[in-house]
Parts: sequence; structure tokens; C-alpha cells
Amino acid sequence: MKTRQPVALSEEEIAAVRSWVIHEDAHVVAFSKPSGLSSQGGRIKAHTLDDLLWAFARSNGKRPELVHRLDRDTSGVILAAKTKPAAGFLGKALQARKFRKTYQALVSAAPEPRAGVIEAALRREEIGRESYMRVVDADAPGGQASQSRYRTLSTSEAGALVELEPMTGRMHQLRVHMAHIGRPLMGDVRYGGALTTAAGPAPRLMLHASKLAFPHPEGGLKTVEAPPPEDFQTLRVALGL
Repeated sequence: MKTRQPVALSEEEIAAVRSWVIHEDAHVVAFSKPSGLSSQGGRIKAHTLDDLLWAFARSNGKRPELVHRLDRDTSGVILAAKTKPAAGFLGKALQARKFRKTYQALVSAAPEPRAGVIEAALRREEIGRESYMRVVDADAPGGQASQSRYRTLSTSEAGALVELEPMTGRMHQLRVHMAHIGRPLMGDVRYGGALTTAAGPAPRLMLHASKLAFPHPEGGLKTVEAPPPEDFQTLRVALGL
């Protein structure tokens, strides 16, 4: 794995990251990441999930490595490889689009039609110190072909619960695609989502990575799931969904 300096963690941080484990075996460890925690990097001077993986360091100094990322405010399933061979295997599987990621999101109204595929090219743009994704024409310079599948799970007068599946892996893809069809995610102010709902404020970006299916280094397909956290469930129930 990569050589890097260990990060000193408090007992509370070690206990927290261990409590987020939803699957672990000899090759991988999967977590249910809380909202508000960066996967890697970021400008906020606080430990990221990547830093917290030092809680799993072995005596030889090796530690798990994240296979993919989630946005800071997105909760849910995220996977790390525990060995260099597993990291290589999973990295190739991810590039080959053999990971199947399923998300749940809250929106202000059901999409029309209730299910479908969004195909809209995306381009990364820098505005000040922030990075955004924009929908562009398919032949636009820097545009990347992008596809997302969606289906409506439940509706009420106050909103809708939708299931989302990114078929490509662009930054902020689901958020931008849903905004593109006029259904920005609740709490997603960057892409036009409202901070207030018919049932009260949206505490954060209401997007949760609920399930991940991936080829396992030992063979076969492994699926891990994480139930939505309390803030997501509370707003969903309040919206009558």
C-alpha cells in the first residue's frame, strides 16, 4: 500500500470509525460513513475517513486504502481494501464499471416519468476555490458522457423518495443529473436544492449510499448495505414517505 506518515487518533475517533464497520474480511472493510465526514483531502482541518483508517493499521505499518469516495455530505457505504492485491483488483473492477452503487435521495416531487435513465454529458468547472459539474452538449470540449438510472420508491404531497444508480462515475453526477430534470436533491444548495421542505428544514444533502455490490477478490459478487441514518429517516417519515 502507499507509504505515508501515520496519523495520531484519539480513543474516541478510533471507537467511532470501528463502530461504522458494516463488513470486514481478510481483503476488504466496508463502512457506513456519516454525513459531514470527508472521504479524503479537503480544506477543512479535521480528520478524514482516510485518516481514520490508521485505526486499522497492522504491526507492519500497512493499513486499508479507500477504493472510491463519497461526497462529504453524503452518508452510506464506502469500501476500503486491506491488502495491496485487493486494492489492485478492486481498482481495476471499479474502472471496468463492475461496481453497482445504489443510493436513496429525497426530492420535493416525484420525477416525471417516475423512472428512467438520465443521459447528460458533464464537465468539471472551477469557480473560485470550488469545483462544480455542469451539464454540457455531448460534443462540448471537456464534456464526459454520463448516465444515471432513477426510480421513484414512494411519493406524498410533500415530496418523493427516489432510488438512484450512477452508471458512470462522475463527480456530483447524481446531484447534477437530478437537478437537470428539475428535481434537485433536498438540502443540495450547490445545485438548486431547497434547505426548507414542507416538513421542516433539510439538515444536509439528503443523499445516502444504501448499497454497494462489487466483485470480491476471492470470487463472486459481494453486496453490502447500510440503512439510512437517523436524520434521513426522520425527514423521510415527516414527509410522509
